[in-house]
Amino acid sequence: MATGPFGSSIGAKYFAKSGVPVIRGSNLSADVGIRLSDEGLVFVSAEKATEFQRSIAERGDLVFTCWGTINQVGLIDESSGYPRYVVSNKQMKLSVDPGKADSRFLYYVFSGPEKQAEILGNGIGSSVPGFNLGQLKKHEVLLPPLAEQKKIAGILAALDDRITLLRETNATLEAIAQALFKSWFVDFDPVRAKMEGRAPEGMDDATAALFPDGLDESELGVVPKGWTLTPFGRLLDHTIGGDWGSEVPDEKDNVRVAIIRGTDIPDLRAAATSRVPIRYTSEKKLATRRIKDGDIVLEVSGGSKDQPTGRALYLTRELLNQFDCPVEPASFCRLLRSKTKDVGVLLAQQLTYIYGQGKTWDYQNQSTGISNFQTAHFMEAELVAVPSDDVLAAFGQVVRPLLERMHATQIRELAALRDTLLPRLISGQLRLPDAAQALKEPMNV
Repeated sequence: MATGPFGSSIGAKYFAKSGVPVIRGSNLSADVGIRLSDEGLVFVSAEKATEFQRSIAERGDLVFTCWGTINQVGLIDESSGYPRYVVSNKQMKLSVDPGKADSRFLYYVFSGPEKQAEILGNGIGSSVPGFNLGQLKKHEVLLPPLAEQKKIAGILAALDDRITLLRETNATLEAIAQALFKSWFVDFDPVRAKMEGRAPEGMDDATAALFPDGLDESELGVVPKGWTLTPFGRLLDHTIGGDWGSEVPDEKDNVRVAIIRGTDIPDLRAAATSRVPIRYTSEKKLATRRIKDGDIVLEVSGGSKDQPTGRALYLTRELLNQFDCPVEPASFCRLLRSKTKDVGVLLAQQLTYIYGQGKTWDYQNQSTGISNFQTAHFMEAELVAVPSDDVLAAFGQVVRPLLERMHATQIRELAALRDTLLPRLISGQLRLPDAAQALKEPMNV
């Protein structure tokens, strides 16, 4: 076991564009399904990394967070993007003796509810929770025979692999929707093809006939003939800020609701609802904030120096039906309801597009350390290329089924099965043959 290097020896001044990646807290997660994230990695040179030999983590090693979100656990395995990493000054690593324990099994042990509660319950420090090397060394683990460890880890990993595949499928579906949006409403590919006397690629004649064969120039920009550049807000029928309600019911707030925060948006895009908080609100507040099929939730406060506000989520009936109560946006989010469902699909794709392009940075300001989205300015300044109703309908007929399929995946059920099996398997309460049978028929469990 080893901690990361002393803080000043691995500070930002040593970061490079390439080399050996550094694992920081943002690369770890308390989500058992995320063993390690390579998103936002920083690097130190290979020469610099040699100074930190004790802090090098390789495949088969577990990584823990020492300060902050101390229940984060990572595993470097064959799916990791790099064969070795440097552990940062706020992390520590555990190198496993393969003759005694299986790395994946230990990862699931420390990701399970018992160890998670033990770590959180024994955190040191007052304002910032801490988990140190001495505490890690004192943890006791119930180890079945090595062969059984591998089988248990294999069952849980098989569920994680299924979940990962579904998430990758969802990412592909979202990319298809975004590619179509960019082609039709940003680059105007079908229009430009017709201007050049070509048939639009990958489009049937009936759909191609819906597009004009020319572009108009205006003070606001270029737009296909017959289309308009319309301020985003004028395409909405209803918009209102979110709610936070109460943690427990009282005389005023007595309606049970699920509250979507900005931080929940990435999970919900993958149809994962487990971390959405359940709270209580009043009938009056819910009446104007209850999310309906086709609504959009927009994040309007939060963010960080590296992440702007402006994340958005399009809600379908399939996603809403995964909750057993009404759903509304959190107080740092805003409900957007478009004039029609087809317009809603268009607006949702535009929000996703401009966020990916970094344009939402232009619509936020800084106040007391918190980034706030300038909603009123955005509603007037952000222009949407609005086509004919026929083109809108054609776009909705292609894209909305993609979004519905993303939200109808079995990710939630598979994650629930994994979370049910995990503590029972690692504690020995569930026999391996029974777990294997559950894995064969996960939707019936």
